Amino acid sequence: MDNQREVREFLTSRRAKITPERAGLPAGTRRRVPGLRRSEVAALADVSVEYYAKLERGNLSGVSPAVLEAVARALRLDDAERAHLLHLAQAADGSDALTRPRRASTRQWRAHRSLQWTLDAVTGGPAFVRNGRMDLLAANQLARAFYADVYANPLNQANLARFNFLDPASRRFYPDWDQAADVAVSILRTEAGRNPHDKDLHDLVGELSTRSDAFRTRWGAHDVRHHGTGTKRFHHAAVGELTLAYEGLEMAAEPGLTLTVYAAEPASPSEEGLRLLASWHATAQGADASSPQASG
Repeated sequence: MDNQREVREFLTSRRAKITPERAGLPAGTRRRVPGLRRSEVAALADVSVEYYAKLERGNLSGVSPAVLEAVARALRLDDAERAHLLHLAQAADGSDALTRPRRASTRQWRAHRSLQWTLDAVTGGPAFVRNGRMDLLAANQLARAFYADVYANPLNQANLARFNFLDPASRRFYPDWDQAADVAVSILRTEAGRNPHDKDLHDLVGELSTRSDAFRTRWGAHDVRHHGTGTKRFHHAAVGELTLAYEGLEMAAEPGLTLTVYAAEPASPSEEGLRLLASWHATAQGADASSPQASG
């Protein structure tokens, strides 16, 4: 990723979102755009206009943490946006290579036995491990059943972002498709700030930008977010509507990977739906195992 371009577009897009009223400034009558002027952000951050203009041109190298925090306050950045700005500054300094734990590429990564045992021990809901590119790297049986559409199409390459934007089945699977699309792009955008030299991520973004207008538009918005907990709606082809809570946990032993577990409210139709999904998957697996091809 081009760090200077990322910085420039991120800061410009955040400035455009902050109205003078929200920043506690008079709106005036001669504004050409609804957002703040550079001079106003500079004043709020207590830096010179020339210095802030340099930052917004993409030059974050050597910027002190205090100035970054002042800019974050001036632009009303949330926690995810503040972290993204810090990652962009680290990349500009080259310090990300020093501060980010080193590990093998997740392209060849395989779950060690104890992690797979842990996933398999979760029997009440889908549990899986993904990276920041949204590759599904390991899953329990219920997650494989839950994401049957993702795994069924080889073109998805077990990647949730490809499924979201390139597979027509995602429009049924995600009743709130626009929301799911926003979340997918924000996860990829956050990963781009955290790991700007990831060639696989660069290739994925290029592929999605070329093939999906919906992705390209969202990618240009530079929205980032922490995706840790919440509730989502799904429509599974085998069991119908599911409303599931989720928890995403960063894996301390594998930096950059996230363990996600979905769960249904106890005694709800969705809990019954997950039980049916487990039964459906077991039946399908049994049928596959007893087929002539499997026995031959």
